[in-house]
Amino acid sequence: MKIHIKYMVSLRCKLVVRDTLDRMGLLYKYVDLGEVDLVEESITSAQYEELRTTLLRSGLELMDEVKSTLVEKIKNVVVEIIHYADELPNIKTSLYISKKLNQNYTYLSNLFKEVTGTTIQHFIVMHKIEKVKELILYDELNLNEISDKLNYSSVAHLSNQFKQVTGLSPSFFKKLHSYKMRIALESI
Repeated sequence: MKIHIKYMVSLRCKLVVRDTLDRMGLLYKYVDLGEVDLVEESITSAQYEELRTTLLRSGLELMDEVKSTLVEKIKNVVVEIIHYADELPNIKTSLYISKKLNQNYTYLSNLFKEVTGTTIQHFIVMHKIEKVKELILYDELNLNEISDKLNYSSVAHLSNQFKQVTGLSPSFFKKLHSYKMRIALESI
């Protein structure tokens, strides 16, 4: 059973959560930033309430399951359109996400920031850069084609964003040809 914890974005927070779980005798598979995966059926409703109260005293808050589910849906839409669609939609990504989830984008954006600590736009940029890395390494498209495929306004825009995120120009990245530079999608 996964539970999500609001504002758990530091090592100290992870330690507080892990210590709380250990003191309560709750079994967990892992504690990560913003998320705890409890061993199935290991928590009663009374323990859940105690955990919620204890974490609140430390400045941490358990997330509403509806909110965390909606954030996962947002992430899935982004991954789907950037990594698995043949072409990105010809409309703004914000509008696409809003239509796909039938929700107001401002609400989705605020919720995403509240739950993850980052913006949807930053999440999109990180995924686009990973896709650019992949396409560069496949060496089937040039930068103009990659720029078009990912709806960048220009190659210069793609190159600037790539350098801002990776610290390298796309051409230097290509010369390195290192798979170690890639980040697992789940880690973004």
